[in-house]
Amino acid sequence: MPILKKITDIIKKKKERVRKFFGIRLIKSIRDLIIFQQNTELQRKRSNPFNSYGKRCFSQNDEDGITLEIIKRLGIKKGVFAEFGPGNGTENNTIVLAALKWKGFWVGSENLAFKYNPSQNFQFLKGWVTKENVLNYYNDGIKKLNEKKIDILSLDLDGNDVYILEELIKKITHPSLIIAEYNAKFPPPIKFKIKYDPQFVWRADDYFGASLSEFASMLEKHSYKLICCNSHTGSNAFFVKNDFIDLFKEVPKEIEKIYIEPHYQLYERYGHPQSIKTIELIFEELEKLN
Repeated sequence: MPILKKITDIIKKKKERVRKFFGIRLIKSIRDLIIFQQNTELQRKRSNPFNSYGKRCFSQNDEDGITLEIIKRLGIKKGVFAEFGPGNGTENNTIVLAALKWKGFWVGSENLAFKYNPSQNFQFLKGWVTKENVLNYYNDGIKKLNEKKIDILSLDLDGNDVYILEELIKKITHPSLIIAEYNAKFPPPIKFKIKYDPQFVWRADDYFGASLSEFASMLEKHSYKLICCNSHTGSNAFFVKNDFIDLFKEVPKEIEKIYIEPHYQLYERYGHPQSIKTIELIFEELEKLN
């Protein structure tokens, strides 16, 4: 009897763990469904029609769809990208460009979660980015790709972004598109930016980065125009060179109508679980290109 009771207890515990596991998965699935429905509704209601192009592929939320529509209008078939702050390489703004066989380089302090071989088509430079060293990283990346300029620049450094971007944009050939993470807590016309600190580490609070108006004002001096913020979270802003502004006639002129407030609820899971093999395959195929 003691043995039978022990076996019964083990079975009960296993059943309870299984129920808890599937219960948690169900709750997360329901949560993701609610977030998806909310985001779809928000996207539909935005005063900026360009938000309707938002879709997620490898970006944190709907940034990929916005990027794809922009490069379609710009007529760039295969370009060159650079991303400062790509995370571990499994979720960022430029993986989708690598999937399109664009060349590019990343600069960041995290190790990549996948294996890759450096080539003339893709490079990863590991390091802590500051406004003092950003140009060196940029020049190193461009040289390793045997290119002279980039088409798309993305920054997601959780801190000194506006300072680093301003320092870089003053000294390089201007890319056609800039994607920058902004602090959505501060709506237009508020100008806010943290004090520059080369050792700044974000503490997951509201002290980070710069407001949308701060970015827009700084980039306007360098002939860029804000055309969109991603509608799902209000995290990333998209700026194109003034030369191309006629390609985006539906975009409102008022920054208040382009601004997206913070909606930082993130998907627990979007579609099928992500596999590192998918990312590795994208970069393996990129490596093979002549």
